[in-house]
Amino acid sequence: MTVAQPTSRRRLTSRRRGTLIAWLFLAPALVLFLYFKFIPMAQGLRMSFFEVRTYLGDRYVGVDNYATILSDRAFTSALWHTVALAAGTTAGSLVLGFVLALLVEGKARHLWIVRTAAFLPVVTTMAAVAEVWRIMYYPGDSGVVNTIAGWVGIAPQPYLASENSSLVSIMAMGVWRGAPYDMMIILAGLAGVDRSLYEAAAVDGATPWRRLRHITVPALRPVFGILFTLAAIRGLRVFTEVFTLTNGAPNGSSEVLMTLIYKLGLQRGELGVAAAGSIVLFAATLVLTVGVRLFRRRDAR
Repeated sequence: MTVAQPTSRRRLTSRRRGTLIAWLFLAPALVLFLYFKFIPMAQGLRMSFFEVRTYLGDRYVGVDNYATILSDRAFTSALWHTVALAAGTTAGSLVLGFVLALLVEGKARHLWIVRTAAFLPVVTTMAAVAEVWRIMYYPGDSGVVNTIAGWVGIAPQPYLASENSSLVSIMAMGVWRGAPYDMMIILAGLAGVDRSLYEAAAVDGATPWRRLRHITVPALRPVFGILFTLAAIRGLRVFTEVFTLTNGAPNGSSEVLMTLIYKLGLQRGELGVAAAGSIVLFAATLVLTVGVRLFRRRDAR
């Protein structure tokens, strides 16, 4: 007994010391998160219940800002545009990323060059990418997209200036930029698939399509879940590409929640209403994240 008690006390002291060291390493990041994330979020939540009046003092209005933003037809329209853009970008980047991952999977040295080239759009600044695509969408005959479309007999189109094609044009750029990121994550998932399953399936006479359907896709289900969550959140928070390409034009046909909130807060000066819109967007993102997590947990059982 006299020997066991000091040993147990030493283990407890060592455990506490390890926990303390871990928190000390985390402290700088937590301070930055607190200052740049959580405090602004709390301030935004407070502003959503006030009419923000510069130099006159804020006036408490309860949930009037939420009623205003939720009854605004522009907000409803921007919400549907955001959902459509997020759904299209998420589905397109996942499918294209999966196809690219299957094409460049392997250990050959030259494939690393192809992967690096394909990944370049991800590390490029979004504003620069959007500006390049804006030039490519030039509505004249000399525009890159119109030139390519002309090869198959399609007449020049004002892709960004048309209410029917502006949102789809932004979606195409989002798929082009998001697919390489999804490709790299899927490649990491493919590396963990047991190769003996493919060999056994090949011995049993399974076609490549059946091996893909019954081995590859089920093995990548957790990866798809993570990518779906990340891509959907990225799609809901889209701002730079819309702001650079169309800024919500023409006639609000490409307006999304982030650009609308930006205009409400920084152009019209309705900071309280803009804060309420931000909280609504945060709630939608939170519900989506928790829903996907619960679905994955139930699927894992």
